[in-house]
Amino acid sequence: MSVKSTIEWTNSTWNPVTGCTKVSPACKNCYAETFSERWRGIPGHHFEQGFDLRLWPERIDMPLSWKKHRMIFVNSMSDLFHERVPLAFIQRVFQTMEKAYWHTFQILTKRSERLAEVGPDLNWPPNVWMGVSIETANYLWRADHLRKVSAAVRFLSLEPLLGPMDTIDLSGIHWIIVGGESGPGARPIDAAWIRDIHKQCHREGVPFFFKQWGGAQKKRNGRLLDGRTWDGIPKGHALELELQ
Repeated sequence: MSVKSTIEWTNSTWNPVTGCTKVSPACKNCYAETFSERWRGIPGHHFEQGFDLRLWPERIDMPLSWKKHRMIFVNSMSDLFHERVPLAFIQRVFQTMEKAYWHTFQILTKRSERLAEVGPDLNWPPNVWMGVSIETANYLWRADHLRKVSAAVRFLSLEPLLGPMDTIDLSGIHWIIVGGESGPGARPIDAAWIRDIHKQCHREGVPFFFKQWGGAQKKRNGRLLDGRTWDGIPKGHALELELQ
């Protein structure tokens, strides 16, 4: 299974869990579900079970064999904090991340309540970045749960951005990613929403990363905002993406 990633803010993906279930409006056009379901029923394929939740214990040690530093998006095809992923399994994933200290691991969840619940039972090494996905102002409370965990880097992925964010409490937040929805049926993003978030980040000194405009033709629409790219990343990590 490919580990290289075309996601703009990471190098690789690692999926010790695949499959998920919808929890909020951002999940409507889930790219991971669309991709996985293409292969449902094909014997021997990684996604023979489609987007049904599946644990892959045989993949837990994969990053230990990657000797050169990578920024690794954990569970791009699932949610590590899904209610059906046992705490013991999550702890095994964290143990691998701690052992693979030369990598940087980036985790995203929409299940911030579970994150806050089990966070005290996890060891948070400095190479683990923890983020929550937030699509509209109605879900900004996920950031409150994120602030409860002792990750060295805490970040918000405002993607797909589906509405204005008003005022974001950026206390204890080290990075913001913004992006529009891509693929068939993609819901529109308003440049005014993006600019307002950028202003808030600038005011509070939080690095701002604009990932994409999205839309049905993601590559054509690109990721320029006001004539330039915005590739902010937490302090001390600015060159890591460029050097890969």
